[in-house]
Amino acid sequence: MSEPSAVARPRESIFISVAAYRDPMLAFTLRSAISQAADPSRLFFGVVEQTLPAEQLRLPMDWAARQVRWARLHALEARGPCWARALAMSLYQGEDWFFQIDSHTWFEPGWDDRLLAWAHRCAAINPRCLVSTYPNPFNMLAGEPYATVVGPQVLAQVVKADCQFDAQHPVLYFEAVPVASDQPVPGLHVGAGCLLAPGRVVDELPYDPQLYFHGEEQAFALRAWTHGWDIFHIPGMPLYHQYHTADAAPRPMHWSPELDAQRAVQSATLTAAANRRLAALLWQGADLGVYGLGRRRSLADYAAFSGIDYTRRQIAPAARKARFGY
Repeated sequence: MSEPSAVARPRESIFISVAAYRDPMLAFTLRSAISQAADPSRLFFGVVEQTLPAEQLRLPMDWAARQVRWARLHALEARGPCWARALAMSLYQGEDWFFQIDSHTWFEPGWDDRLLAWAHRCAAINPRCLVSTYPNPFNMLAGEPYATVVGPQVLAQVVKADCQFDAQHPVLYFEAVPVASDQPVPGLHVGAGCLLAPGRVVDELPYDPQLYFHGEEQAFALRAWTHGWDIFHIPGMPLYHQYHTADAAPRPMHWSPELDAQRAVQSATLTAAANRRLAALLWQGADLGVYGLGRRRSLADYAAFSGIDYTRRQIAPAARKARFGY
């Protein structure tokens, strides 16, 4: 694989947004990011910890006091992943880069230098660049992380083969496919758990707290693209994601019944409201203010680029694996 010739500019700061819901991997994720960074001093975390009082994380390390900004609340007060991501974004304080991850992430050595070098390569193409993907998976074995590499080069996102538009809402489901490329590949979708952008993204594309879970990536990708941002998938993303699979250690979800049943507003209600909001954004032309679509490019432009036509509610082969020769 060809690494980018550019190197990260010295002392560039990275704000890392982490929304955690009762996640036993949160401490692992924070320690991994710091310990594996080429320059740990450049990292600043905005952590939204939604948990039970007895589970609240304590980090005795010196760096935690200097480099971690907390928003802590009881798990019963949580209103879903997008609401928490919007809260985490509010902890940003002008760092050079904004990096949104999930609270179950494992990093490779020197990940920060490598990731920023690729980001500069993408920014040379379009300063409004989003570097994103669904990363390769990892799991824990005997207390140690191990990776399952799906693709060592680019992982590009496409609409799943059997996915079609629902009659009630525009939520689609995506998957990552390996692409043999040593250069960044233009993307049509983002992964919310691995999303790097220049810090200006916080002001230009604030996270929509009224979404819930499914559909959040579509809304963000479409808002970004119509505002003139481009999505890039890079070779060798230097981090891994622990997916919620049958062989993974169980972790609570916001919609897990034990606490969801105790909330005044339950996950089913939040999901239905989010589906209506996504339909308003992509099907009804609603004006959602700062959470709405941009005017630099249209949904018709996006359909021509991606193969996903929200107006006609059609998905062309170019939006699926056929885009990359599968």
